[in-house]
Amino acid sequence: MNIDGLLVDDDPLYLRTLQRSLARRGIHADTATDRTQALALAQSQLPAFVLLDLKLGNDSGLELIQPLRALRPDMRILLVTGYASIATAVEAIKLGADDYLPKPASLPVILRALGLGEDSSTEAETSVELPETMTPISRLEWEHIQQALLETNGNISAAARLLGMHRRSLQRKLAKRPSPELPPGRG
Repeated sequence: MNIDGLLVDDDPLYLRTLQRSLARRGIHADTATDRTQALALAQSQLPAFVLLDLKLGNDSGLELIQPLRALRPDMRILLVTGYASIATAVEAIKLGADDYLPKPASLPVILRALGLGEDSSTEAETSVELPETMTPISRLEWEHIQQALLETNGNISAAARLLGMHRRSLQRKLAKRPSPELPPGRG
């Protein structure tokens, strides 16, 4: 397999680990830790795929999607994030991302999203994959709030009206982080 890619994340340890895992499968990937470095590498290498983190220090990975797509229209762009929400997933896809993966995304999940899944048997394609985790209600509420904020361009008062709640209640909810996903049967 002779595929070149670009990994963009502000966590150097994550980048090195993922880069080595891909190299073991014959996939070469350059790494970048910020927006400027990512664009420079993408322009010089024109990678087949980019695995892009949503949060890049003070920048947003969303801002890189369109410039990357303009460089190479057939480039696979995967946005990965530890801050997954429906609102950012919708925005990423609208901007041109091919897939949206919550962190930590396993290597098999990343390879499948790139169309490089190791298991291509018919049985695997037709089997139903059960989720490894359940999404807590607080997480779903957080995603719903994020969608309302996106629809109101970040206006908290308008989002609170849209959600049918008091502005201060919404502000309190925004100050809390949603709980992580739990394995089935826990929580």
